[in-house]
Amino acid sequence: MRYSSRGQVDPFIVMDVMEAARRLEEEGRHIIHMEVGQPGTGAPRAARVRLAAAMEQDALGYTVALGRPDLRAGIAALYREWYDLDLDPARIVITAGASGGFLLAFSALFDAGEAVGMGIPCYPSYRQILKAMSLQVKGLRTDASTGFQPRPEQISEDLAGLILASPANPTGTMIQKSALSDIAAACAARNVALISDEIYHGLHYDAPAISALQVTDQAYIINSFSKYFSMTGWRLGWMVVPEAHLRVVERLAQNMFICAPHAAQVAALGALSPEGRAELDENRAVYAKNRLLMLEGLRAAGFDSLAPADGAFYIYADISAFDWPAKDMAHAMLNEAGVAVTPGLDFDPDEGHRALRFSYARSTADIEEGLARITAFMARHRK
Repeated sequence: MRYSSRGQVDPFIVMDVMEAARRLEEEGRHIIHMEVGQPGTGAPRAARVRLAAAMEQDALGYTVALGRPDLRAGIAALYREWYDLDLDPARIVITAGASGGFLLAFSALFDAGEAVGMGIPCYPSYRQILKAMSLQVKGLRTDASTGFQPRPEQISEDLAGLILASPANPTGTMIQKSALSDIAAACAARNVALISDEIYHGLHYDAPAISALQVTDQAYIINSFSKYFSMTGWRLGWMVVPEAHLRVVERLAQNMFICAPHAAQVAALGALSPEGRAELDENRAVYAKNRLLMLEGLRAAGFDSLAPADGAFYIYADISAFDWPAKDMAHAMLNEAGVAVTPGLDFDPDEGHRALRFSYARSTADIEEGLARITAFMARHRK
């Protein structure tokens, strides 16, 4: 049977690493998971309690396409708390995960064949979703001097859109308000649609992340309950869109998804409660401890060139000094040391063979054990 050329996307390498780790676990190996960007914790108790009660009282059928009004109002309240913004809940669209948000955004903003820019390295699914939608990808090379974030002068008139992520995956770097303002202005001047991926907001270790909404009203914001809210498998996210775009996005959402999962929307209301937030902030304190352990432990193991890791829960390490391709190093680390990590090729097709991404989203005990194994592994191979 025939198939489309646009369906021939690259694999998501981290998922392949997860599968290799799973096979080893089935053989009885104990694997430390530093490959996947997934909290080691589940949804907060308040979320689970809220859903359990709702399941006894409600059929949990379809919601309206834009999502439950009380959840949209709860997210708007979060924007008042985090960013001091008075956001109209009507501009918020509840989505089937951040991935569903990207599908809606790309469909609403771009026509087939248009080019969308993004900093490289970046989250790999940006590229693959764009390809599957017959859009062109334009990678904008970044480096440590700009915190692996794109620069305003890289935003050219041949672009229809720009995807920005802060905190970024895989580097964990955050863009400062002045730089974000300059990028938003450059996009506006060239009629380039700005999409701001903010799914790691709430996971910061010094200054909070800046939302694109703090510098412009003309942007699409993508966020999710997966990371800070610790609800990866619930597949729930949200968008904030300009008011003039709302009906376009609503029509697309009606036809593509009908609505986001109702049960997840109910649980999200519990996660937004004071009790839920208190538990989530405790999780962030664990990540903060893990981050310091990772920065110190990886340097001690010989990884001298690390991205700043301002937010999220990743360390991006330059391994050029080892003259060891990232995919081979990751394979050896998994099979010999029992530590799963992601080669940089997922995030940077051209230079990613010189980098590894380590996630510190698991328990502190796992991080300590993983670092001990990595240190021993590197000591053996340096000899």
